[in-house]
Amino acid sequence: MSAQEYKSYKGIRKENLRDNMTDIEVALTDLGELTTRHIAQKEKPMGLSENRKVAKKGGSVAKKTKEFYEEVTGLNAISKDNSLNYRYIDEDKLIEK
Repeated sequence: MSAQEYKSYKGIRKENLRDNMTDIEVALTDLGELTTRHIAQKEKPMGLSENRKVAKKGGSVAKKTKEFYEEVTGLNAISKDNSLNYRYIDEDKLIEK
């Protein structure tokens, strides 16, 4: 999912996506980012096209890890739950004291 699709899935608007992830979601995101960085350091990509290929490789490591986690635990790695508790207030309404 793109970041915007993920925010929509979780039902958040302006909040930081990472602040609203569960522990496993953060771990998988970190794994994908670290793997991508290590591949980039090794392959030294030049330009957007090559960097995209590296990012896909890093993301595929996180995806395979997610699938393995779900297979072993029987749990979904991606959750609609938010780590923060908040309630949206309709911006058109004034709050009376």
